[in-house]
Amino acid sequence: MPSRERHQPTLFIIGGAEARTGRGSLLRRFVKLAGGKRARIAVIPTASSFQDEVVTAYTAAFTAFGAAEVTSVNPTSRHAAHDPQMVATLDAATGIFMGGGSQLKLSQFFLGTPAGDAIHRAYARGAIIGGTSAGASIMSDYMISLGEEGTTPKQRTSQLSAGLGLITGCVIDQHFDQRSRYGRLMSVIAPSPQLVGIGIDEDTAIIVTDGREFTVRGRGAVFVVDARFAHTDAPDARRGAPLLVSGAVVHTLPAGATFDLTTMSLTGFVEMHPDLVVTRALAKA
Repeated sequence: MPSRERHQPTLFIIGGAEARTGRGSLLRRFVKLAGGKRARIAVIPTASSFQDEVVTAYTAAFTAFGAAEVTSVNPTSRHAAHDPQMVATLDAATGIFMGGGSQLKLSQFFLGTPAGDAIHRAYARGAIIGGTSAGASIMSDYMISLGEEGTTPKQRTSQLSAGLGLITGCVIDQHFDQRSRYGRLMSVIAPSPQLVGIGIDEDTAIIVTDGREFTVRGRGAVFVVDARFAHTDAPDARRGAPLLVSGAVVHTLPAGATFDLTTMSLTGFVEMHPDLVVTRALAKA
């Protein structure tokens, strides 16, 4: 049986292409946070075009890392997302993991349905909610559902859609370095300066506690874009034109960095090298 102890709300957001084996696997840490040998994990493969393969792969990985039970929840319509058995499975889970593919498939079946409500209840009661690739983007209240790749931000070449809203005030992008998505993230942040942009590399994760502070884990880095006080020509630029964005603050955060989204500041850093671990204490204002 899973532990009845209530934990703080935690999100485990992966930038895609995570290793599924090995001691350093992010999935190993996900299982540990979900309860280890008592973990009951629900896998959501809905975003993928290869759903059976996704379920098989994550079931094998989570089982190998010691989870007590791995099940799948896969609504194929909004009507199916009302199924009481699906809702019960999510309500019983200590960890919920959403796979990659199309984030619009996830939003189509989980936003405003009982299955989506069950994910919110799970988060509120302390179950760990994880996702990779599309499953990462759906976490925020807004997500990039369409956008050109490349370094230069361009006007009206990206599209925002509604997400689950488990973490608010930000937009999350994934496969960030590998698919050159800096431009598209900046293009949606520049005209919406109240939103913080978070770009996560592959095989890299942010572990978010209480929707406020996150720690970086994995092989790559996380980019945080703060355009609250930036100057931009987004209101006037023609479609497809390179955007003026001046004064935005970009934080580059490797594994070991801890960042506070309310103060937009680095609060800790443990430098991680194969042969060295150095702890740096940061004075908090």
